[in-house]
Amino acid sequence: MIRPPKLEKGDGIRIVAPARKISLAELQPAIEQIEAWGLQVLYSEKLFAQEHQFAGSDAIRNEDFQEAIDDPNCKAILCARGGYGSVRIIDSLDFSSFKQRPKWIIGYSDVTVFHSALHGLGFASLHASMPIDFHKNSPQSLNSIKQAISGFDYQIKAAANPRNKGGSVKAPMVGGNISMLYSLLGSRDSIDTKGKILFLEDLDEYLYHVDRMMFNLKRNNYFDQAAGIIVGALSDMNDNSIPFGESAADILERHFQDLSIPIAYGIPAGHLNDNQALIFGIETELKVDSQGSTISFSHEESQSRSGR
Repeated sequence: MIRPPKLEKGDGIRIVAPARKISLAELQPAIEQIEAWGLQVLYSEKLFAQEHQFAGSDAIRNEDFQEAIDDPNCKAILCARGGYGSVRIIDSLDFSSFKQRPKWIIGYSDVTVFHSALHGLGFASLHASMPIDFHKNSPQSLNSIKQAISGFDYQIKAAANPRNKGGSVKAPMVGGNISMLYSLLGSRDSIDTKGKILFLEDLDEYLYHVDRMMFNLKRNNYFDQAAGIIVGALSDMNDNSIPFGESAADILERHFQDLSIPIAYGIPAGHLNDNQALIFGIETELKVDSQGSTISFSHEESQSRSGR
């Protein structure tokens, strides 16, 4: 798995909106934060296009994302926000220049589409917060982005959880939003979880549908071949008038009950303010014990291409 080169002072991060629309006012806190890191913020006027809920038509969003991929002055692509729309442009993107000059693609939720595509292409990516959330993110959340793209070693820690299964493993991490992984099943971007640490999170789903999605992932061998599982935020779930009878965490625990691998719950990643950055694709160390869970990321220069 190829890790994109680390960013240095003065490098450019281009903001794109592959899904829902965004305004300059909503971006301002992120622009100020990125500039405070010593990096240059890049974007085109296409970023502010609008078509109903989308950031412009599929053609405009595709063109803007393609320009970011091909731009040699852009060292990382930061998705402005999620929502829905990335899957509508993924098949029209050409990653030829990306393969020659890999760069970080950063985001979460709907951006799981791009993480999964890059996994298939053999490139690492960054599951992390997006500009729409920067104004409310914790300092740890924002600092983890800077550490990841700057090539520093860092850790994410979580308190002990009664649902955890102890153990330790070193393996690449894959995954993302459960709904997006479910929607990609059967496509060329369906991820390979064999021997990998699988990360899962989601937002605003009905509990019965969480169970439906988990059954489908399970029947596609997403769990029994995994080396470890990390459960992030399961936020703002919905129930029917007749209760489903289990929480989202209950549902996941039931589907994992026969697994004999390390499983960590309550990891600060996903739809919450303390959304800490996870590096997908590189070897990651997961330790789960009575004291809690620790995820360790280390800089592996040997797996990077300078692209400069």
